[in-house]
Amino acid sequence: MSLLICNDLTLGYEGQKILSDLSFSVNSGDYLCILGENGSGKSTLMKTILGLHKPMKGKVLTSDGLNKNEIGYLPQQTSIQRDFPASVREIVLSGFQGQCGLRPFYSRAQKKAADENIELMGISHLKKRCYRELSGGQQQRVLLARALCATKKMLLLDEPVAGLDPVVTEEMYRLIEKLNKERGITVVMISHDLDAALRYATHVLNVGSKFFYGTVAQYFKSGAEPGGEGNRGNI
Repeated sequence: MSLLICNDLTLGYEGQKILSDLSFSVNSGDYLCILGENGSGKSTLMKTILGLHKPMKGKVLTSDGLNKNEIGYLPQQTSIQRDFPASVREIVLSGFQGQCGLRPFYSRAQKKAADENIELMGISHLKKRCYRELSGGQQQRVLLARALCATKKMLLLDEPVAGLDPVVTEEMYRLIEKLNKERGITVVMISHDLDAALRYATHVLNVGSKFFYGTVAQYFKSGAEPGGEGNRGNI
């Protein structure tokens, strides 16, 4: 069943279109990788899905009980964010802020869930450490644990391995795959890594000069793989 439906989206800024007439859906359990060159609108699309950017045309719909404030989000990090002076546990707990409403504190259940997500990411030994003292790979695990606090259904990840070395990159990909396959969490991930997309994802959305939407198997058959001419698929 579709968790997310993007219907006839046109995206842009100040009247300037970036993406036009974009339609696709994401089903429960999918692992969708969004590919495209720089400036093709990938991050804008993700912000639109989250309700942080208003489309010029079209709609973003959620179903199967998914609310937009229940989508876990791991954005690209800025240098200021990397230097944030808070403990690992404080940052992970902040993933529940959207669910607290007017309540100015975290519940016992939320604290327990945060600790479980910290353990799941293999960073329990870092729980009391200051976030800005951690390595890039450790910080990404913290942010992934934080995103998990916001959802049990869907994660949106904007280039989660950017700037990481190959070993840590592979570890992150395996963690994300585990969440998708073992926890049943739907994943929508922006990436520049085509090889990883075709290795881990179930579906591919390519935006920019070449458009495609479909399964990885359809992507190979379409001739849209490296050196191919692309395919508009369902877009």
